[in-house]
Amino acid sequence: MTRRAPRCRYETQPLSGRGHFVFYKREMIPRFGLLCALLALLIFPGLLAAQSDDLVSRIWEGVQQAQKKYTSSCGSITETRTSSLLVKPLVLRGKFCSEGTTRFSLDYFEPSSMRIRFNQNYLNVTNGGKTEVMEIGKSVRRAQSYFGRDTSLGNLRKNFTITAQEGSRDYQMKLVPRTDTFRRRLNYLVVRLDKQNFTLQSLEVDGRSGVNSVFAIDVSSVNPRIPPDMFEVYKPK
Repeated sequence: MTRRAPRCRYETQPLSGRGHFVFYKREMIPRFGLLCALLALLIFPGLLAAQSDDLVSRIWEGVQQAQKKYTSSCGSITETRTSSLLVKPLVLRGKFCSEGTTRFSLDYFEPSSMRIRFNQNYLNVTNGGKTEVMEIGKSVRRAQSYFGRDTSLGNLRKNFTITAQEGSRDYQMKLVPRTDTFRRRLNYLVVRLDKQNFTLQSLEVDGRSGVNSVFAIDVSSVNPRIPPDMFEVYKPK
C-alpha cells in the first residue's frame, strides 16, 4: 500500500480591531505556521540530502557538523506576517530556547503575550489566559520517519523541487511542493543559514491561505545550560 506523506497544515486569522491571531481547534497540530516551520527544521538534513551537487553537499556537511557542535541554543525571534486580510504587516517579537529536536520554548511579548512550549509529545499554546494542549509526538515522528530514513530521497524528489543558492554571507534553500499533498496548503519554504557556522538565520513559510510568515532568528547563546522547567508542559491526565 502506498504510504501517504505527512501533511503540514495550518491556518491563522487576524482578529478584528487588534490584529492578533487565534488558533482554531479544528486546525490544530500540525496546522499552524510555527509547527510547520519547526517540522521543516527537524527534517532539514533530509532535505539537503535530496540533491547531489557540490553546493548542497557542502551545506549538508556543515549542517551535520553544526548539529553535533550545537546541541542547544537561545535567542530572539521576529516574525513578520503579511496577508491580504491585514492592513499592514503584523510583527511579532519573542524569545526562544531549544534543546535538540524534542524541546522548544517560545515567548512572544509583542504585540501581545503568547507562551509556546514543545516537549517530547506535547505542545502547549497559552494565550489570553487559556492554554491549548496538543499531542503532536506522532506527527513529529511521522514526519521524521518519512523524510529522515532510507526512503527519504525518493519521497523528497516526489514531493518537492529543491534549489540551493550561495550568497556572500549565507546559504539559501528553497522548497517548492510538487504534489497536491503539500501544494494544497503550502506555496514554498525558504531556509537561510549563516555561511560561517551554518546556524539558522531565517525561515519563510508561504501558505496557500494567503498568509506569509518570515521568522528572523538571532541566536544569542549556544550550548547554554537551560533549566528543565523552561520546557515544562501541561499533559492531560
